[in-house]
Amino acid sequence: QVQLVESGGGLVQAGGYLRLSCAASGRTFSSYIMGWFRQAPGKEREFVATINWSRGTTYYTDSVKGRFTVSRDNAKNTVYLQMNSVRPEDTAVYYCVAGRYGGLFPRLYDYWGQGTQVTVSS
Repeated sequence: QVQLVESGGGLVQAGGYLRLSCAASGRTFSSYIMGWFRQAPGKEREFVATINWSRGTTYYTDSVKGRFTVSRDNAKNTVYLQMNSVRPEDTAVYYCVAGRYGGLFPRLYDYWGQGTQVTVSS
């Protein structure tokens, strides 16, 4: 059974930092695109960042470029999202995702975690 389990969310002040983790299990993800989406109250789920598990290639939405970094630890089967210089508009539930091909749309991802809340206070 495939599981993506997020951790690391919480309350942080604007300008601060937070690191999200996603522990993956249940299959081999070496050929997958792993990453993060987020959903703020009243808004649709939004692409944040992805990483190609085998190549390490990364993609980011424009609003987080230069502030967020996605990475993975192959030995731990874990994906991370380092969030620096956070802003109130980063407040959302953050979901870990895995898909064979990646892309900007949620329907392109086969597996989802349960989500972790990130709240940025101004």
